[in-house]
Amino acid sequence: MIIATLSNVNDPELHQDIVSLNMVRDVEFNSGKLTFSMILTTPACPLRETLDQDVRSALANLSDIKEIEIDWGAEVRSTVSREGGPSAIDGVKNIIAVGSNKGGVGKSTISTNLAVALAKLGAKVGIIDADITGPNIPTMLGITEGIQSEGNVGLHPIEAHGILAASIGFVLPQGTPVVWRGPMIGSGVRQLMRDIQWENIDYLIIDLPPGTSDASMTMAQDALIAGVVIVSSPQKVAIEDARKAVGMFDRLSVPIFGIVENMSGDIFGQGGAREAAEELGIEFLGELPLDSSVRKGSDEGVPIVVSEPNSIIADSFIGIAEQVASRCSVLQFAGEEARI
Repeated sequence: MIIATLSNVNDPELHQDIVSLNMVRDVEFNSGKLTFSMILTTPACPLRETLDQDVRSALANLSDIKEIEIDWGAEVRSTVSREGGPSAIDGVKNIIAVGSNKGGVGKSTISTNLAVALAKLGAKVGIIDADITGPNIPTMLGITEGIQSEGNVGLHPIEAHGILAASIGFVLPQGTPVVWRGPMIGSGVRQLMRDIQWENIDYLIIDLPPGTSDASMTMAQDALIAGVVIVSSPQKVAIEDARKAVGMFDRLSVPIFGIVENMSGDIFGQGGAREAAEELGIEFLGELPLDSSVRKGSDEGVPIVVSEPNSIIADSFIGIAEQVASRCSVLQFAGEEARI
């Protein structure tokens, strides 16, 4: 009776009952007390409270149950490979790219805070700095540039703020320019993805350089990408470039998770990314204001979701992270269904 009742509860995003989705585990009923585990598809599930209410409401119809104890957990699924498409990276379940066709819109800031936000929500997260000629992730995470430039250890991930990071900036002494042609940049991105030993990473964030050039194409063609987050500021020129980025990823068959409007407010305007999302038929993931505390945190190597975790803007980053994880789960499920 308990399982039959729970089979009437649907996951609000996957639109299938929680029993057939194998979310309900370890059911025990003793002396009026019901205990069981609920295993979500991501620890960053934005609708956990809704699901909890739906489950308890359904079980309330069973008079024998006097007490309910739910142990919540999560098992992040891996991106489903597409026929004829690129292969997954060993040790990585899902790759999420952050890109735009324009520089200066805050991709590295978004990438860093998105990665740390996902980790704070309980996921195991890595980040790759794919901006080979202008790596900023070391600075934003407070990792000394050139920290791996001496010795024979080679490039490997460094942990900071609960995530693992890899950047060409780790092996170059501070201030060293990277003067590479396109093929070398593509090779560098490939090495960051393939030559580093990642272990059991739920989400690997890739911070892309601006434009539609070698780094973005190498990533899309060489690795199985779960989806991409487009970043734009509100100005018309930035929105136009964001549209081009959407077009590029569509052409490369990379799913678009949605668009984020960064530096939103009086100075640069507001609402341009939302309008573009509606026009392009993609999700609007949220807007982030132009805030000096974000800049300060980036300069000091402490992302704002760490330095000011209770701030409104930190909450905004958490909300965006939940939406991205949710989109990832929905697309995974759709891919699994398509293969059945």
